Amino acid sequence: MIKYSLKCQNCNIEFDSWFSSSNEFDRIKKLNLINCASCGSLKVRKSLMSPNLVKKNKLQIDQKNQKIKDIKNKLIDYQKFVKENFKFVGDNFAYEARSVHYNNNKKEKKGIYGNASLEEVKELKEEGIETETIPWIDEKEN
Repeated sequence: MIKYSLKCQNCNIEFDSWFSSSNEFDRIKKLNLINCASCGSLKVRKSLMSPNLVKKNKLQIDQKNQKIKDIKNKLIDYQKFVKENFKFVGDNFAYEARSVHYNNNKKEKKGIYGNASLEEVKELKEEGIETETIPWIDEKEN
């Protein structure tokens, strides 16, 4: 589909119309089937059309999407660092964190990471056990 701005040579009114192709406009024009919407004259011509420009909104969306990608890549870098430098303790994070904190004999050479509920993290902080929460991105996602 193509949209043309049309202009009546008789009354100078401008109006738009859609056509399946530029050839279709020419074919219908030759058959005298295009007339002015105002005066009915057959003296209708295509006028210059302005090009379709990229709108600011699309540019803003593209910039926002790039920022999201950048943040996601930074989080993936953090995850890689954590995996390489900390011991994974799975769902036993709260238990293991308390064990390390209260048992001087069980000092880990590496820090630990794992899964904990918000309530468990809150309790650990109340006990003076330092914890940090970072968003974790599933590696199988796009």
